[in-house]
Amino acid sequence: MVVVLGIDPGTANTGYGVVLSQARTLAALDGGTIQTTAHTPLERRLAHIHSEVGELIAEHQPDAMAIEQLYFGANAQSAFAVGQARGVVLLAAGSAGLPCFSYTPQQIKQAVCGSGRAAKDQVQRMVGTLLSLPEPPEPDHAADALAVGICHANGAPMRAAVTAVTSQGRGPFSDQAGMPDHSEASR
Repeated sequence: MVVVLGIDPGTANTGYGVVLSQARTLAALDGGTIQTTAHTPLERRLAHIHSEVGELIAEHQPDAMAIEQLYFGANAQSAFAVGQARGVVLLAAGSAGLPCFSYTPQQIKQAVCGSGRAAKDQVQRMVGTLLSLPEPPEPDHAADALAVGICHANGAPMRAAVTAVTSQGRGPFSDQAGMPDHSEASR
């Protein structure tokens, strides 16, 4: 059994989704958004995000946090704001001793939809299907966070097997060569 806290970082809306993976079955334990308003000073917005993520970690006791990597689009100011939100989320996880793993939007879409170029609405529908929800999750930030959690949860059995083999100092990956390291510690 693995519990993953998925995060879609943002200053105005930070999506979160708690995914349980057990015996090839996925379930959503929680999901939603942490919202802040534009008229609130940035430092208070970031403190609120940090506090709320800390509460989610305490409540759900996840085994890992999976967070979407920063996407640098045309708007650098927006990218910096998302980076700040991402930073306080990672701080909350680090303070709790929670391991963090990052995934690109393409990796997440590939894991959930089978295509790294899937549209946002397709991701929402597939998240709903994979988690056996009656309807696709809303809002889209929560759906994206659940998708990040699914992405990590689907790879958890492989990571556990590789860790078991490498901790014994045997096997083809005993030096971790060739294995992608998505942990935040590798950055």
